[in-house]
Amino acid sequence: MTRISFALPRCVLVFGAGLLLLTSTGWSAADKDQSDIDKRLDESAKVLNEIMATPDKAIPDKVMSDAKCVAVIPSMVKVAVVFGGNHGKGVATCRTESGRWSAPAPITITGGSWGLQLGGQAVDLVMIVTNEDGMQHLLSSKFKLGADASAAAGPVGRDTAADTDWKMRAEVLTYSRARGIFAGIDLNGSAVTQDKEETRILYGSFIPFADILSGKVAAREASEPFLAAIRRYSGQAKEHGELKPAPGSANTESR
Repeated sequence: MTRISFALPRCVLVFGAGLLLLTSTGWSAADKDQSDIDKRLDESAKVLNEIMATPDKAIPDKVMSDAKCVAVIPSMVKVAVVFGGNHGKGVATCRTESGRWSAPAPITITGGSWGLQLGGQAVDLVMIVTNEDGMQHLLSSKFKLGADASAAAGPVGRDTAADTDWKMRAEVLTYSRARGIFAGIDLNGSAVTQDKEETRILYGSFIPFADILSGKVAAREASEPFLAAIRRYSGQAKEHGELKPAPGSANTESR
């Protein structure tokens, strides 16, 4: 009887310790997931700021000012060992009916190509949706570049003439930066989808792409660096009198 009375508390203690370990592990995983999406928002802002800081190699001002949506995928991984492929995670935002930019929506991009190839690298990717048709494809939460939406490598240079026919040729303009080189890139065949899991992490529950990108969801505080960069280069900051100096830059803005 005595042995039983001592064994019971020991079992309870072991069970309690195990439960505490599982709970703390769950909290740790949740914190890490939240940290990952917050970091991706910061990295997306950093990518856009660095790209636009070099005028002769940046996205043209006309393209940015006319953009319907902007998506940034920092460090998309491109791997090629006979069969090539790419995969990356990032965030997208669209202009709402009021002219403001929506809260960011987490996205993924995946694609592949076949050929005799070998190698791998990480590239920063920027996609500019140029018109209403392209925006509707993005709002659908899943579309394929080149199939559902026409895509083309975007023109480079902030002062590039605005009389080009880029807006007539493609619904999505694509850019990449690898090893310090920034240029248009052909991503036809790649699929862009809503990242449902990261949407839950960012907003606390799953919210459809269209609701986020149409402005029905308030942006979290962690989204501000990314949205500030979008406003800055789309010209919205100047229009709303929000342009202010930022560290290390003569022209930047914040709320």
